[in-house]
Amino acid sequence: MSGELRVLGACPLDCPDGCSWVVTVENGRAVKLRGNPDHPYTRGALCVKVNRYLEHTRADDRILYPMRRTGPKGSGQFERITWDEALDEISVRLRGIVAEHGGQAIWPYLGTGTLGYLQGCEGVAGRRFWNMLGASKHWLNICSAAGSSGLMRTNGTPGGMDPENFALAKLILLWGTNTLTSGHHLWKFIQDARADGAHVVAIDPIRTRTADQADEYLAIRPGTDAALALGLLNVVLAENAQDEEFLAEHTEGWEDFRQEILKYPVETVAEITGIPASAIHSLGMRLAHTRPTAIRATQGLQRHQGGGTALRTIASIPGVTGDWRHPGGGIAYSTSGHVHFDIDSRDDLLAEPVRTLVMTKLGSQLDDVKCLWVYAANPAGSSPDANAIRRQLAREDLFTVVMEQFPTDTVDYADIVLPATMQTEHQDLHAGYGHLYLLWNEPAEPPPGECLSTTETFRRLAAHMGMTEPSLFDSDLELAEQLLSSGHPSLEGITLDRLRKEGWVRMNYPEPFTPFAEGFPTRSGRLRFPPAGKAYTPSHTAAARGGGSPYPLALVTPAPHTFLNTTFGNNPELRRRAKDPVVLVNPADAAARGLVAGQRVRVHNDGGEFLADVEISDRVAAGVVASPKGRWPKLTAGGANPNAVVAERDGDMGRGPGFHDNLVEISPCAGP
Repeated sequence: MSGELRVLGACPLDCPDGCSWVVTVENGRAVKLRGNPDHPYTRGALCVKVNRYLEHTRADDRILYPMRRTGPKGSGQFERITWDEALDEISVRLRGIVAEHGGQAIWPYLGTGTLGYLQGCEGVAGRRFWNMLGASKHWLNICSAAGSSGLMRTNGTPGGMDPENFALAKLILLWGTNTLTSGHHLWKFIQDARADGAHVVAIDPIRTRTADQADEYLAIRPGTDAALALGLLNVVLAENAQDEEFLAEHTEGWEDFRQEILKYPVETVAEITGIPASAIHSLGMRLAHTRPTAIRATQGLQRHQGGGTALRTIASIPGVTGDWRHPGGGIAYSTSGHVHFDIDSRDDLLAEPVRTLVMTKLGSQLDDVKCLWVYAANPAGSSPDANAIRRQLAREDLFTVVMEQFPTDTVDYADIVLPATMQTEHQDLHAGYGHLYLLWNEPAEPPPGECLSTTETFRRLAAHMGMTEPSLFDSDLELAEQLLSSGHPSLEGITLDRLRKEGWVRMNYPEPFTPFAEGFPTRSGRLRFPPAGKAYTPSHTAAARGGGSPYPLALVTPAPHTFLNTTFGNNPELRRRAKDPVVLVNPADAAARGLVAGQRVRVHNDGGEFLADVEISDRVAAGVVASPKGRWPKLTAGGANPNAVVAERDGDMGRGPGFHDNLVEISPCAGP
């Protein structure tokens, strides 16, 4: 290959923006990466993390060849082996485990390292192979399960507004979302709305960079979002501003929900949330009299014990105000509910029903698992109860295979490591969960070393094990064709050939998009309000603090500006920008403990501890502390990140995790 080419692709990472990108290739080598200026949502811009993606693909610590463990588990000591040697050993071990313990002793642990429908979690990559073995199923609940379940109960789908329609809103509530860090492309549409007079409110336990740019900021106690929603609606009712016509024609359960709202007057909600009653009343008045109102509520606010209920109740607001009838009104959580691919994981290949294991219960559900196969995930750095996970990963009777690009903490415990391709090296089909576009990713350069894509790895392993089921060997293009063949009207006219040529295509939804103006995809066709007594579930932290917990501080672990989950946690430049781990502490809490700025402290509870430097700040309220997620434990002082103090605790819906629902204490480190 010679000359210069422009290759269209898509960012694979766990972010709603699902960016379209353009790779410049010179003489067969990718030399430049930029956001696609022609894409209506990307508009030519990538984020500070992804701007360094090409550099990351060529990092010195990239895993390029299959490896076998040579030292103790956790030591990270390996020797290079051939693919045939790796597949031989894997085949023998898998056959032996199935013969002795049954297929359900195998746990395919797939994460959100890539959101691809071919290579990543959205299409359940590798599931056909695992069904042939009768392996356990994997419940990928770590990201958005509780909120999605809550929205399903209210609207019949997690899908909602087209985020581009925020440009039409007159009141925008950024609820538990740090837009400028985790999905910054939405901000352009918010700016368009502000230019037309919109008022922007940030609701968050932390005064984030997004809150700094908002017109108004409400510092809410973690896990009390549903109570705030009820308090705001209480003001709407007091103003008699509910949309009676919409309520009568498009909702059910209104009278019971109305009685629930009346139990939450502003003064009561102020006590629960920590927000001044005057601020709640003022925002309630705006909500009552401003159409359209757009609510952006993302994954952070549902990562607590009442997370599903919180989203269910917040999603009820546009049902009361009738905002769904107005372009620019409603709630946006995840547009994935509007993607209607034909995802056929071939459950008919299972000889019998199998159990489902829960992603965030890895530490407690591994006891009778004999093979853990990890791909697109780094559970030793990303999952709750990190200490329990490490104890399990250290078991000699647990055969662990990790498909990876870099030597993560999880890789250190592997028996076999398989080198994985990165996004510029394989084909994939994407749909961002923050817009309504499909994207095709074409490889820009060949994989380095002996790296293989997820799909090719499973094709080779199936052949090595003598499997003959034809669907196991479908090519990437055949798999993509199958996904696009659902026949749903939103995909009409969107062919694979068109996607490969154009790079991205908007699904067939109108502009502007008012998805529920005429009804909801529920059994009754109506929005379903929470039943009596089910509109507010206290978080674990709220309940425990009320009972006199020895750990009085509520810990929130937000996304940082430099890492995306643990992706890029080893990138030298992004680590330099992130500096050392910090914990934000309110001045009152710091004074009560004699803490000073820059002091190294232990953040701890009964589950474990991690080390961080104190940053005294009024960005968090008294009783709340915050320490960003995403660091690799082994590259961090003390060898732990905040997941050491995060418990394996199910939320109220979807078995969602509690990353923002943990109580801790902060103590100075021993020694000088």
